Amino acid sequence: MIKRIDYQKELNPAQLEAVRSTDGQYLVIAGAGSGKTRILVYRVAYLVEKGIKPDEILLLTFTRKAAEEMLSRASMLLDERCQKVSGGTFHSFANNVLRRYAGLLGINNNFTILDRTDSEDAINLLRTQLGFSKLDKRFPRKRAIMEVISMSVNKSLPIEEALYDEYPQFIEWTDEINKINNEYKKYKHSKSLVDYDDLLVYLKELLVKHDSVRLTLAKKYKYIMVDEYQDTNKLQAFIVSLLACEHKNIMVVGDDSQSIYSFRGANFKNIMDFPKLFKDASVITLEENYRSTQPILNMTNQVIRLAKEKFEKNLYTKKEGGKLPLFIDTRDEFAQSKYIADKILELREEGVELGDIAVLFRSGWHSNDLEVELANRNLPFVKYGGQKFVEAAHIKDVISYLRLVQNPSDQISWYRALLLLKGIGPKTAERIIAEIAKNNTILEIDPKFTEKINGLKPLLGLLKDIDPLKHKPGEMIRVFLKYYQPLLKEKYDDFNKRLNDLDSLERIAFRYGTLEQFLTDMALEPPEKSIVEPGIKDKDDSSLTLSTIHSAKGLEWHTVFVIYLAEGHLPSYLSLEDEEAIEEERRLFYVALTRAKENLFLLKPHIDRSPRSYFDKAGSVFTTASRFLEEGGVLDKFVECVAPDKDNYDNLSLEDILEEKPESDQAFLEMLKEYYRE
Repeated sequence: MIKRIDYQKELNPAQLEAVRSTDGQYLVIAGAGSGKTRILVYRVAYLVEKGIKPDEILLLTFTRKAAEEMLSRASMLLDERCQKVSGGTFHSFANNVLRRYAGLLGINNNFTILDRTDSEDAINLLRTQLGFSKLDKRFPRKRAIMEVISMSVNKSLPIEEALYDEYPQFIEWTDEINKINNEYKKYKHSKSLVDYDDLLVYLKELLVKHDSVRLTLAKKYKYIMVDEYQDTNKLQAFIVSLLACEHKNIMVVGDDSQSIYSFRGANFKNIMDFPKLFKDASVITLEENYRSTQPILNMTNQVIRLAKEKFEKNLYTKKEGGKLPLFIDTRDEFAQSKYIADKILELREEGVELGDIAVLFRSGWHSNDLEVELANRNLPFVKYGGQKFVEAAHIKDVISYLRLVQNPSDQISWYRALLLLKGIGPKTAERIIAEIAKNNTILEIDPKFTEKINGLKPLLGLLKDIDPLKHKPGEMIRVFLKYYQPLLKEKYDDFNKRLNDLDSLERIAFRYGTLEQFLTDMALEPPEKSIVEPGIKDKDDSSLTLSTIHSAKGLEWHTVFVIYLAEGHLPSYLSLEDEEAIEEERRLFYVALTRAKENLFLLKPHIDRSPRSYFDKAGSVFTTASRFLEEGGVLDKFVECVAPDKDNYDNLSLEDILEEKPESDQAFLEMLKEYYRE
């Protein structure tokens, strides 16, 4: 019996139009929660049911898992023919094509693909052979060089511009990194090696230089579909256009309002310019949302309505009811964390599973304070899009100093602290540790170590001078951070990205009266390995989700908290002078809002105590709400605003503000005095 699908019954009118639109060019703008995957699945089944040969259909996605799931669902709808559709990632498609035609580019068809680690090792080998590892001045390590080269390929940028974007501190090495890049290309070519980025570069070159290959592929793949088109980079968009330029049967699906991966090379212009490249293209917009309540959608519509460049859409739902999103102006970061923990406990009492609650943030360090509070409340969580605060290497480095203050016999902490010093390897570290253990004191260590090893004598001096009975944890960390900062710059190429974590560590430490309690709390909740790939989430009903917004894309939860909604945080202070970057920040905020099904909580600390807030131009001690909340009357019309402790800070006194951090920096103190003088 032949299976037939009742498409009209299964799909709403816009989805049905997208599925039945086969020959020609189509751009499907799929609003958040509107059933994007559903139309791709049904369209595969529809094409096969119409009699199109499955291997003449090409479905390009960003993960193999996505392609497999779509084709599996299509097979369940229709039959096993759908499994024979050519589906996969851009890179896997490129690999398959190059295995047949690489010889035309002077590459062995039997090339070997380098993974990221292999590529970094090759870079390191060339770096050493060229003599750059022995320079007196600090030269970038293999990972940083690889990231710059990869970004240059994916964004179609010169090395100098990629350096400026990612590692501006290494601009002076532009010529040297260009030389490494050139040698890296020669190295790969001579040994029939291809890295991840080369797959796309060579496929584009093949399609541009060899019309016969392009025509052969166009004849084979008569119907092309691309998922998440807003996330394509220039190379990928060019490849798709080349494949479709003969028959022009192409459908790309995506949401311009969710284009948030420019840091990975994604180009917002690809989806916006599709109708300009394919002048006969029809635009189909999916606006019915199956995820969120209408009050949440009203807010999200207003936020994205003010975007400078966009495809017009207005999300709506047939679901009834729903609460207004709640904006909570908390006193400070600590109050923000306490509010979230209290509300989560309330929700759990109401029957909402921890696994259906998420806290989202712009930058990984924004959750540092919250992680400590959740651990103290015994609320389990998993974190996506960055390491847990206490498992980050630089946090472990600083905590190792405090552990040595508490217990000078802690050999593990000695080992970590010593290996940070230039001139100390594992063997030397073991000899120093053995001597400390033998003498049972750091006072009598052999001078041959302290005189030859730069940095060891100051460390021993600090450990002798700091008294855990006299000095509080925050004071200790402040002292050790001055010692540690040069080591941080030496050890980590991305040291500037780690400074916020160290700021957080200092602020948290000032809440503790004793070193023992601080170290005990820092050791709670053994760290779990982070998951950083966007869109990956292992369902775990027993754990709350903490996630960067980037890693939350494509996911949904019953209740969502979005934190640190203040200028300089979201939007990030790094984007404040760049209009395109601000627009991507707006889209990032939109993605965060549209993850919520029923409850949406928006939080902002009234006082930002991070050193960045008063040393940088990004903001001030008293934070202002994110512009995306202020613009277009979002706070006035679409949100319920509350301040749980507003009476306590409407007329704050200096003593009130300093209550939890009496050892505030002089700069902070002077700014507060100036504020009240006004």
